[in-house]
Parts: sequence; structure tokens; C-alpha cells
Amino acid sequence: MSTTPTPNASVPAGVWSYPTQIRFGEGRISELSRCCESLGIERPLVVTDEGLARHSMIEGALESLRDTGMAAVLFAEVRGNPTGRNVLDGVDAFRSGGHDGVVVIGGGSAMDAGKTIAMVQGQDGPLFDMHVTAPGAKSIDANGIAPIIAVPTTAGTGSETGRAAVITEESTKTKRIFAHPKMMPGIVIEDPKLTVGLPANLTAWTGIDALAHCFEAYCAPDPHPMADGIALEGMRLVKTYLPRAVAQGGDLEARSNMLFAASMGSTAFQKGLGAIHSIAHSLGALYDTHHGLTNAVLFPYVLDFNKPVLGEKMDRMSAYLGLGATEGKGTGAVLDWILSFRADLGIPATLEGLGVDDRDAALVAQMSAADPTAPTNPVPLDAESLDRIFRAALSGRLG
Repeated sequence: MSTTPTPNASVPAGVWSYPTQIRFGEGRISELSRCCESLGIERPLVVTDEGLARHSMIEGALESLRDTGMAAVLFAEVRGNPTGRNVLDGVDAFRSGGHDGVVVIGGGSAMDAGKTIAMVQGQDGPLFDMHVTAPGAKSIDANGIAPIIAVPTTAGTGSETGRAAVITEESTKTKRIFAHPKMMPGIVIEDPKLTVGLPANLTAWTGIDALAHCFEAYCAPDPHPMADGIALEGMRLVKTYLPRAVAQGGDLEARSNMLFAASMGSTAFQKGLGAIHSIAHSLGALYDTHHGLTNAVLFPYVLDFNKPVLGEKMDRMSAYLGLGATEGKGTGAVLDWILSFRADLGIPATLEGLGVDDRDAALVAQMSAADPTAPTNPVPLDAESLDRIFRAALSGRLG
């Protein structure tokens, strides 16, 4: 009997990597100074967003760092959709202050800005020559990337466990993705108490962002069985705990599980994303819409577009999520659940609820087709198909 393996086209191949050290638990923010010491950081630039800058948690973090002799300085010039100007101002602050590491405290905007600052400050080229589809991306000097510590205060983007960041290029009104393995934070501190003060609406919007990450990763066509498993469990956690976190902001069990789900989503989407993010990136750049909320609105329309190829995956997903007699099973059950889940959380049914109209429809379609997340959508995308999805999300048309 021959033992020589025979080629089989159905055997998958891939390159799979997983995230970093995560220190999880109530009160773990007290370990921030020790985390800096373990990464050799003595002069941290603390990056947060404009809205969080005067919060007591930021003051406490700065005091704890300074009490141990660290020359910590705050940089908070970060918008909700961070721009190239935000990053370059942060780079100037990093260099002029002689900093040797970045501590990011906040939501996805702060995370993306802080990680990009840590990368760009050690490079010679222009910022927007280094995004993933630009020639300079391959010449990023890994040794020039400063160590990063991430402390999330929202449970949505999961950027704390990702090696990428999204920054708006103002001159072209385009969201650009920057990525490098060393942009992955060296240590993540996840303290659920830091998320308790997030308002109910932002809890819902960021929570569905985590759901979208898990969902699109699960649906992406390339093989990645570990990402699929993480994505499914992440979706179950959002289904179970997001309504509780919205209804009772002080529910630490719900807040903890939503932090799990957010980090799981960004871990899973190394496999890929899809049209939800392709269109949301374009709308965020053109209309400055909240990323998580935009994802939430687009969600069912993209699922409806992709449903011809998702049958088996949706059967498994509906079974794992326990979509029972009310919803049935398969794609229809998942779509019905998404629609009811959004409605219960107060998400607008269409893009009109975000102040978006069809004036820039052609531009939205073109930008979305060029977005780096488009190639991993389960159904191939072009400007025409993305225009159909966009218009369906404007009008509320499904089926």
C-alpha cells in the first residue's frame, strides 16, 4: 500500500498568526507602569482622543506613570475618524519629547492613531506613502516602530489586538489602512471598569462593530479554521451580552464579555473583512459617520447581497447562536435576527438615518471597490455591485 501523499486541491493552505499578551481583569490598569517597564518604556507618549482627554482615568494613568519616575506626556489631538494631521501632530509630539514608547488609552480612533504614530515616528518617508496599497508599505523599518501598550475603553473595534490602523487622508477623503506586525501592541490591558462609563448608544454602536468584525471574518472565503472558531464564539458573546451592557452600563460581567468579543473580532479578521467595511470606510471618510454605527446600518444589506454563497456557513452559524423556532435556521434566520437585534438596540434602519444621501453614490462605489477590505468579500465586488448595496441601504430594500 502506497504511503506517498497525493496532491489534493481541497487541502487548505495559509499563514496564520495570533495576538499578544492580554492582561484582563478588574483593576488591571494599576499594572500600567509595570507594563511600561517590561517593554523598556521610560518616556511614554500617552495617546487618547479629544473626548476622553479630561476624564479621570487619563489623569490617573498619567499620575501613576509619573509617580514611578516616567516622563509621561499626554497627546489628545485625535478625532473620531483620525486623520493624517492627527498622526503627524502626534509624531511631532513623540519626536520633540524624546519619547520611547506609546501608551494608547481609548476607543478605536485613539488606538488607530496611537499605533500609527508609533510606526511613523521611526520612518523617513511621507505618511501616506506607507499605507498597505502604497509602494512604501514594503519598506517600513520594523526597528523604527516604538513599543505600544493598548488600554481599550470601548468594546468594538478590537484594535488593541490588531496589527493595522485606519487613518483618513484628508486630501483625497479616503480612509487608508496601515499595517505591520510590530504595530501589534506588545501588551494589552483590558480592565472592564474602564468601559462602564460608555453611554448606551455608543455601547450599542461599538458592540455591533465587534459583531461585524466577527461576522465578516467568518464569511471571508480564505481558509482559517481558528479564525472561524473565534468569530463564531465572538458572535455568541455579542448576542448574549450586548443587550445587557446597553441596558445596564454597570454590568461588569456583560462589559467583560464584550471586551472579549471585541478582541476576538480583530483577532479573527486577520482572515479578511468585506463589503460592510468597504462601504463604511468610504462613508466615514466622506461623511464623518461613526464607524460602528455605519457598520450596523449596512450589515443586513451586505448579508442579503452575499447570501447566495453563504448557505452552509449560515446553517452552522444559526445553529451555534441558537436561533430556534422563532427565526428558523440558515441565512433567513440570521438575517431576521440581525434585523431584530439592530431594532432592539435603536440602530437606524437605513443610511438616511445617518444623514447620508445619494449625491456621492458613484464616488462611494468607486472608493469602496478600491478599499483593501473588498477583495475578501465572499462574493466578488466591483463598483456596480457596491453601488447596488449602497442604494439598498439608503432605501431599505432587501431581497
